[in-house]
Amino acid sequence: MKISVLGCGRWGSFLAWYQSVILGNEVVNFGLESEYSYQVLSKTRRNEWVKIDDKIEISCDLKYSVERAEIIIISISSQGLRGFVKEIVKYNIKGKKFVLCMKGIEESTGKRLTQVVIEEGIDKDSIAVWVGPGHIQDFLRKVPNVMVIDGYNNKLTEELADKFASNLIKFYYGRDIIGTEIGAATKNIMGIAAGMLDGAGLKMLKGPLMARGAREVARLINGLGGNELSAYGLCHLGDYETTLFSEHSHNRKWGEAYVNRQSFESGLAEGVPTSFAVAKLAKKYNIRMPITEALNRIISTQSDFMTELNKVFEEIESKEEF
Repeated sequence: MKISVLGCGRWGSFLAWYQSVILGNEVVNFGLESEYSYQVLSKTRRNEWVKIDDKIEISCDLKYSVERAEIIIISISSQGLRGFVKEIVKYNIKGKKFVLCMKGIEESTGKRLTQVVIEEGIDKDSIAVWVGPGHIQDFLRKVPNVMVIDGYNNKLTEELADKFASNLIKFYYGRDIIGTEIGAATKNIMGIAAGMLDGAGLKMLKGPLMARGAREVARLINGLGGNELSAYGLCHLGDYETTLFSEHSHNRKWGEAYVNRQSFESGLAEGVPTSFAVAKLAKKYNIRMPITEALNRIISTQSDFMTELNKVFEEIESKEEF
């Protein structure tokens, strides 16, 4: 099977490795020639996470990478997806299947990522998302995990889940694309909040964060037309250990650094623009999300962490029901 992985950052390079080494597929890993991650990978065939197998072709030719593939996996920053898809659809995409291995919500529009892709000209029945728990560092040590594939076309969902499964990753069939995408994106918000609790020496509050965080995300999913129970599945609550507790969690580490006023060398965490987008959605649909709203104020207005934490407690005490 011919697979092209578009994006050669830490997750994209792992996906190329997984598709080639574990599944035995013919893989091209695409990256922009101007990007540092591509330059390092093309010169050394490795980065700090993955050693690229010799069978994997590394390319900066988007036309070639798109047109040679049966399945196209996209793994880039969510906020750059719309512009990237505008370039992809310039080429022959007829009959190709697309898998989004990324988590986020478009900040400027509040759209889910599959909505963005559909708006830019890719047929919804050819689109799936691949989300759920797992860190590259653990997978490369052969620590197994379970993830989920979801989409608009149940046949495609099942086909991809079956084809991509291995002893390293097992897949569940998703049946709620709204809930799956929203749950996957918002778990990064809760990851940042967990990091802030770590940085403030309040680890004991991670239990309440898990309970109340999942509940407010469930309300959002329901308000957007999805199944609120998805918040308690693999896309969200099932991903909390790797996001709220793991030493590898990018969003958790960002939150910890932020609350301690330290610089974060890896740049902006995906949960930051997602928190801005979700706060707008909560206001638009009149959905109470006190944790997300407090986090958004902390980041966007530099509001005091402890002041916002107390506001969340007051909100829960005065209004909260399960």
